[in-house]
Amino acid sequence: QVHLVESGGGLVQAGGSLRLSCAASGRTFSTYPMGWFRQAPGKEREFVARISRSGGLTHYADSVKGRFTISRDNAKNTVYLQMDSLKSEDTAVYYCAADKDIVARTIPSAYDYWGQGTQVTVSS
Repeated sequence: QVHLVESGGGLVQAGGSLRLSCAASGRTFSTYPMGWFRQAPGKEREFVARISRSGGLTHYADSVKGRFTISRDNAKNTVYLQMDSLKSEDTAVYYCAADKDIVARTIPSAYDYWGQGTQVTVSS
């Protein structure tokens, strides 16, 4: 069982930056690949980024590639999402999630544990 808590969301102007954090409980954090997803009002939850257990492999949605960076610190049981050059269309609730399977997957149903989400609002 993994308990996830996101933080770092807020209101930012277009072109600005935010750094999201996701703190995990338990001593098994390093065994889980981790992902970030987001959900805008009236839309389905969508994949944003994924990172392997060691942090050596990352994968991004095309919409954020080159602007967002996922990273993790296994010693701190934390995964991060650095978001730069933010756009109004990045406005959403952002969720982190843990996957029991090491196969890289981008669909929400593949992930086993979820945080409660943190709101990111980008004003234009």
